[in-house]
Amino acid sequence: MATDSLSMTLSALADPTRRAILARLALGEASVTELAEPFEMSFPAVSKHLRVLEKAGLVARGRDAQFRPRTLRAEPLREVDDWLGTYRRLWEERLDRLEDYLAQLQGGT
Repeated sequence: MATDSLSMTLSALADPTRRAILARLALGEASVTELAEPFEMSFPAVSKHLRVLEKAGLVARGRDAQFRPRTLRAEPLREVDDWLGTYRRLWEERLDRLEDYLAQLQGGT
């Protein structure tokens, strides 16, 4: 069964280690060694996280001689933002209604 890109992105983002790797890559490209530094895990474990991020399209692997820097690809996050936008509008409408209700209570009407 094929998994849609939104599901792959959300699945990749579900892990805190992968989110931390993306946060680091938001600062600029980095090697696997640099990405592994803050974590107490083996290089194969970090590489496994990177493969999940690459499969979701969130990370790209560069090539510069022996150096293979990873870079953030933020495009899949746009799809997540679009999907969340529907729910964001729902909550904004609910909060607007709550604000109106509270204003009525304070105004005594």
